Amino acid sequence: MKIRKLQIGVMGSAADLKYSDAVARLAEEIGSEVAKAGCTLIFGAEKDYDSLSTAAGRGARSVGGLTVGITYGKGLEVFDSADIIITSGAERGGPRESVLVLSCDAIISISGGSGTLTEMLVAYQANIPIVALVGTGGWSDEMAGRFFDRRQRIKVEPARTAVEAVELALVAIRSAEEVGK
Repeated sequence: MKIRKLQIGVMGSAADLKYSDAVARLAEEIGSEVAKAGCTLIFGAEKDYDSLSTAAGRGARSVGGLTVGITYGKGLEVFDSADIIITSGAERGGPRESVLVLSCDAIISISGGSGTLTEMLVAYQANIPIVALVGTGGWSDEMAGRFFDRRQRIKVEPARTAVEAVELALVAIRSAEEVGK
């Protein structure tokens, strides 16, 4: 039987949305918890500024976790939060986000603007479990506990802590695996 590490994505606001230091620390804590759970962290590696996703990457790396950053455009760059860089060749606004999300067994959102919303919607359409860290603002607060439409494919599961977010993601992955058997 082939076994692979589960891949959990962390999606969140870019620095231009001016999130607080406390929310950035929560993102690092989520990354750390993903790594402690033995999962690979997948995130959007931003070339031109920091983000909550890259903060999660730093958190995962701080405890020896494996991180994969998916970036836009072309050309490989060095990121302090990524062990592996995948260059999508696409720009922001859809194609990069699709590659990013479809590489995940589940995603965790923290705060979030339009890019995070796009990522959450890709996950919803692909039946990839979504967990939202509440109390962080943005689309995470807006969508926590809700479905995106009347099809009610998957509900965005609300979490109040980094530990709970990772636990809910793992439960959702196991549940999805059981349904798929």
